Amino acid sequence: MLAGRAPPGAAGCCRRLLAATLAAGLRPLLRGPPPCWATARRAAGQWPSPGLRVPEAAEAERLVQQVQQTSVAVRRFIACPRLARTVQRCLQSGASPGSPPVLLECEPGPGVLTRTLLNAGVRVVALESNPAFLPNLQSLENSLDGQLKVIYGDFCRLDPLVTGTLKPPAICSEKLFETMGVAAVPWRADSPVKIFGILPQSKERLRLWRHLFALYECSSIYRYGRAELNVFISEKEYKVLTGKPGNASAYQAITVLFQLGCEIQLLHMEPWSSFLTNSKNGGLAIPKSVRLPNDHLCLVRLTPQQNLFTGGLNPTNSAIFIFMVKQCLAKPKSRLIDRLNSWSLDNSSQLLRELEIPENAQTRNVYPEDYKRLFEALQNTNIFTETWWHDEIFETVRNINL
Repeated sequence: MLAGRAPPGAAGCCRRLLAATLAAGLRPLLRGPPPCWATARRAAGQWPSPGLRVPEAAEAERLVQQVQQTSVAVRRFIACPRLARTVQRCLQSGASPGSPPVLLECEPGPGVLTRTLLNAGVRVVALESNPAFLPNLQSLENSLDGQLKVIYGDFCRLDPLVTGTLKPPAICSEKLFETMGVAAVPWRADSPVKIFGILPQSKERLRLWRHLFALYECSSIYRYGRAELNVFISEKEYKVLTGKPGNASAYQAITVLFQLGCEIQLLHMEPWSSFLTNSKNGGLAIPKSVRLPNDHLCLVRLTPQQNLFTGGLNPTNSAIFIFMVKQCLAKPKSRLIDRLNSWSLDNSSQLLRELEIPENAQTRNVYPEDYKRLFEALQNTNIFTETWWHDEIFETVRNINL
């Protein structure tokens, strides 16, 4: 055999080997990191950027307009790439060391934020209630290697109080978390999941109340631990959630309960006009507000407190505590001692002195922590064993969870 000459039939093999070698060298440039590196990143909860194109606002608006006829409730969407990048940075801020939790994006619609999150290496589960948006999202899911999971469902119809089989897009949290691959963790552990959404203005307060009951009872999403809720709410409701004692307009029962139950952090404020709506008349449908400002939507992070269930408060008696706070602040100008006397408490004055609460304090001037201390002290009385208390509490819970 002559030196340097390939054996018969070897030319094709050499060409194939050369082509494979070149392809392997170019693959990092064409398709991102080598498979072994990407697998290691995925195992650590980190994903390489897929380099997705983020649609411009006009393109997202056209997509929303195409599905307007299939929508019933007015929804808001992130259509501006600039706003999407801002929200993505907010959602990734303050992350604990280690593997980041999965992010549940509720109602992604045209997917502008979805693609921005994916490009930032976030693992996303998209929960979409409008079937018209699903093909676009599912096509994106199929183009990726497990970084995106699309589920047909409505977060606002999570765990409805109905019997029998749920009809989609209603969905139960057990099925949702099983699909996401998220397991329950102890209450004092880090958050097992991040949730992002834009709260619909229709029944906005009612939806916040439902989350409160779920939080204090450790039900629904909070059965799995201290789920972190990142949600755009109206500026008016944000002012209520962060109201100070004595503020006649903002300090309410829901204020006390949210401030006790959650760390409330304002991440970003954005004018209403920055959001795209599916309103058929093209309007922004901004809720009117007279006593409180309402010029923006506020991105608020609600992180359940690790020490919420200390002292005498626990998930079993939390509904009684919620009802007590609602009763006290039903008439915010009334004196707290008068409310206690109306419950047939014999030693109201002595109890308030022991708690270092002034006897003439109005209910709207009592701090959230003092309401919790009052509840723990009342656990030693017979007030909460009265039949009328339980009847009233049941009725309150039933109405709020409709």
